Amino acid sequence: MNPSTHRVPIEEIIVNVLETRFENFDHTSVENAKNRMIDVVGCLIGGANAPGNSALVHLIKDWGGKEDATILIYGGKAPAHNVAMANSIMVRSHDFEPVDVLVDDRIIPAHISGTTVMTALTMGEMKGINGKELITAMMVGDDVAARVLAASGFDFVLGWDGTGTVNMFGATAIAGRILGLNRLQMRDAFGIALNQLAGSFQSIWDGTTTFKLHQGLSARNNIFSAQLAKAGWTGPSDALLSKFGYYHLYTMGRPDLEILTKDLGKKYYGDVTFKPYPCCRITHPAIDCALTIVNQNDITTKDIKEVIISVSRAGMDTMCGQPFKIGRFPQGDAKFSYYYTVANALLRRSVKPNHFSDESIGDFQINELMSKIKLAELPEANLLKSKVKVIMKDGRELSELTDAPKGHPDRNPMSRDELIDKFWSNVEFSQTITRENGDRLLRLLEKLEELGNVDSIVHLLVV
Repeated sequence: MNPSTHRVPIEEIIVNVLETRFENFDHTSVENAKNRMIDVVGCLIGGANAPGNSALVHLIKDWGGKEDATILIYGGKAPAHNVAMANSIMVRSHDFEPVDVLVDDRIIPAHISGTTVMTALTMGEMKGINGKELITAMMVGDDVAARVLAASGFDFVLGWDGTGTVNMFGATAIAGRILGLNRLQMRDAFGIALNQLAGSFQSIWDGTTTFKLHQGLSARNNIFSAQLAKAGWTGPSDALLSKFGYYHLYTMGRPDLEILTKDLGKKYYGDVTFKPYPCCRITHPAIDCALTIVNQNDITTKDIKEVIISVSRAGMDTMCGQPFKIGRFPQGDAKFSYYYTVANALLRRSVKPNHFSDESIGDFQINELMSKIKLAELPEANLLKSKVKVIMKDGRELSELTDAPKGHPDRNPMSRDELIDKFWSNVEFSQTITRENGDRLLRLLEKLEELGNVDSIVHLLVV
């Protein structure tokens, strides 16, 4: 793609969304996209039975409507926008899916793939597309979301959860492309999406089920936006840079416009971090430190006197730094807590989805250990840097520090074998699909570009 330099950014982005072809991608980019697909599908399987999901699926089935696409794992068909919402929410349920975009050597917090992959798969089933088009649609959507985010000057203090804002633009690109919108309709679809952006971090601060809702609302509302545009509705002409567009309303208002179009059609961005633990990425450096300490030293938690977790001021000021308490949705409290995740790592010597059950969170031993944990401040402003010091009752002090936690895209990435192991751990935890179907599913996803119709994937993901 060689977008014309005289177009405004939204126009260049639209051209790239609609005119990119599978042949434009290099091998590495395609392999990374397939890895995201594998990881997201695994997280959907693992998250299917998480709290609140069956109630949501029941609501969607009760609403009824046109049978566009399949509610994965549960089965049954419903309108595409509702299906995409349910499927995306299942993916996010254990906060385990790919995260973070890497643009100009900057790692920027993101949760894009949980929305875009499920939007592409849902719309792909509805329209009967093949594997190459599924990859292409997903990659152009990921790229839109990543560029809009990278240009935003994103900061947690603004309070807007990017899963409810930038994800909408990326997923709208996917839905619009698969529906066959023209350039003007695609512009309208982005404008219509602008009117539906939302998502507050307060859901995470309060430890509520709605922490995963934004992921699904972006998937639902983008399809609605594209369908409205195809039906003739008009929207604001520049969803990004108009007087009351995205950058004015949801950011500091000083976008880095160069990022929006730099190497457009040559580089396709997307989530780059594959998470080894089913909890907030901010906690992962401290988890790595804790696991190193317990796995390299002969200690038991009953002999621990004190634990000091040192993180940046930004880390202390996030939801993960607030005092731990068990509320109405314990899973949400635990997944976004330095105290719980580090105590869990020290006590159970691993961090797995089953460690976030109500029973595990309420365990006396882990709550006793959390009472020994304190937070301290590191001078560096780096959310991915943490130090954990364990002070034993016998006087020993054991400490570890890292600024490249497992999954770091450059310095400590998960290997392909580790990614596949993670897929199988989700299958085994969930117990919702058979080992045979899981194996067949993996083979399809590993050669996704050869797939004739995405229905083959969907059939393997229904119990």
